[in-house]
Amino acid sequence: MAKKKVKKRNPQPSQPAVRLSQCMIVKNEEKNIEKALGWAKDIAFEQIVVDTGSTDRTVELAEKLGAKVYHFEWIDDFGAAKNYAIEQASGNWIALLDADEYFTPEDAKKLMQHLKHIQTNPTLRANVFALNCPWAQVDDSGRIFATYDQERVFRSFLRYVGKIHEQLDMNPENLEKVFDIKIIHTGYTQEAYEQTKKTDRNIDMLRAGLLSKPNDLNLKAYLADSLVIRGIEEDKAEANELFYEVMQGGRDLHPSLQKKAYLHVMGNYANSSDPREASEAESLCRKARNEYPGDIDIEYTLAGVLNKKKEYSEAWEILRGCEEKLINADVIGQSEIVSAKPWVLFVQLMVAAQGIGNVEGVVRYSTMVLKEDNSIRSVLATLVVTLLKHDTSEEDVIGLLAKLYDFTSPKDLLFLARTAKEVGALALARMIADLTKQALVPES
Repeated sequence: MAKKKVKKRNPQPSQPAVRLSQCMIVKNEEKNIEKALGWAKDIAFEQIVVDTGSTDRTVELAEKLGAKVYHFEWIDDFGAAKNYAIEQASGNWIALLDADEYFTPEDAKKLMQHLKHIQTNPTLRANVFALNCPWAQVDDSGRIFATYDQERVFRSFLRYVGKIHEQLDMNPENLEKVFDIKIIHTGYTQEAYEQTKKTDRNIDMLRAGLLSKPNDLNLKAYLADSLVIRGIEEDKAEANELFYEVMQGGRDLHPSLQKKAYLHVMGNYANSSDPREASEAESLCRKARNEYPGDIDIEYTLAGVLNKKKEYSEAWEILRGCEEKLINADVIGQSEIVSAKPWVLFVQLMVAAQGIGNVEGVVRYSTMVLKEDNSIRSVLATLVVTLLKHDTSEEDVIGLLAKLYDFTSPKDLLFLARTAKEVGALALARMIADLTKQALVPES
């Protein structure tokens, strides 16, 4: 009996476990669009750009780069525009970054590894709907000046709520914190603000939102923050009043916004020249510490107040705990002060060390600060005075300073000489002045 031939079927390619759709809403982003699409080019299976009324070459460039371009009539509603973009996507995961945001190539690869791990693990796939990762603000020089948390990568069935500072409509229990990748955000640089006037736009939209929701503390927090960013003297009183109200809290207030309010109000007290406000600042810091236990920014602020009150021993213990968290990377994505500018922590450590008579600590932390920014005269003065007071020779002081400053630069040498003279280190000032003269003599 002849064997029946079995017709071979060509195996159908299986769908990838992760189908990442990159989505964004844009308007007049011709300077950013190439970089905005470039970071996801190798990992996204589609790139969707929703234009809200560009008058430059944004649409033309996006199409040339291979993106699918759609148009959305702007109705002063970021949530609606983003939801429209999501609805055009066919992936099971969405990466929705703005045109002035991006992942580095290394972090883009890590992102896919995280998503594949979630997608291939039944428990994670059933429970993780979005990634929460650090959102790093960079200044015009490319240095990070603040870090927050954001959810910009999420499952495609989620949608946004809110017209401005919109949030994903989801249970926080379905978030997975990711610490080893970060979103880089360039939109808060001074240049970007001058070009796009985002602050004024946001303030107008937030004021409009408060007309219909006058008791919305989230909107008040965002408005206060935008007023601070705008930096107009006339805005300060309103921003302070709004932040103080937000600090009192409410049922629907996002915790990160209340923390920001605490830090703003505590900072006002801590920076006040009125010594009577030190006790009020300490009381407020301790209250915030109880509400946000272990938060490094609040711990740092409390220690700064204690230093100001000359309660150096407690400040030292708190600050050393902050340093340990920083070294162990326990604050990534959770700090907008210390993790972005570690040197501010080292300044307070130097002050506390000086207060408790820890010479080694003064030298260590002042040196660490000056390696980051050697133009801080008060830190340099503290270092010089401490070294000379404890019998360090002028020659050895110069040897240490030579590791922190350019001794071929007349500008650096003049700065050192003037600082030494101001603190009464006249012999050291004369030695540095002689070196300055030598630096100014042209080579024959």
